[in-house]
Amino acid sequence: MIFVLIFGPQAVGKMTVGQELEKITGLKLFHNHMSIEFVTPFFSYSTAPGKRLVRLIRKAIFEEAANSDLNGLIFTFLWSFDSRADWEYVDEVCHIFESKGGVVCFVELEADIDIRLERNKSPNRLEHKPTKRDIDFSEGNLLNSMVQHRLNSLDGEIKRENYMKINNAALKPEEVASMIKQRFKL
Repeated sequence: MIFVLIFGPQAVGKMTVGQELEKITGLKLFHNHMSIEFVTPFFSYSTAPGKRLVRLIRKAIFEEAANSDLNGLIFTFLWSFDSRADWEYVDEVCHIFESKGGVVCFVELEADIDIRLERNKSPNRLEHKPTKRDIDFSEGNLLNSMVQHRLNSLDGEIKRENYMKINNAALKPEEVASMIKQRFKL
């Protein structure tokens, strides 16, 4: 089992790269908004019940995938590096796969804010993430999160062997997916 964790700030292209990686590897994509969008009609993700349900859904998917005959899973995540809880969550998720003999690969994406603001309005993003369709709100959330959190790692901060950081501002999603596939021999 291969678990590919794609992380980076909002609208950097995590889901889109994951979609392309799924096409060329056969690994299944579970982008973070799949669970958020499922829960949102009942409870906002900003509430305690919303967060709890999203976390339960994700954990159930991870555990079933780790115990299955799937070749692997791709998951996207917005990691706040200044949040101890996010570090602990990433460790918990990785442990689910590693405890079953799985290999975890970290892929960090980064791009300048102007690129991300443009991507925030892309048709693919809006199709798969209904909660992002209020562009004013989504853009405000994106900008606010940059002030409140550090959403990319510092050099040397991630110590895992299976790790790569890609500035995908000038790269097509297909190119990034190909780089990931090659680097981790997927």
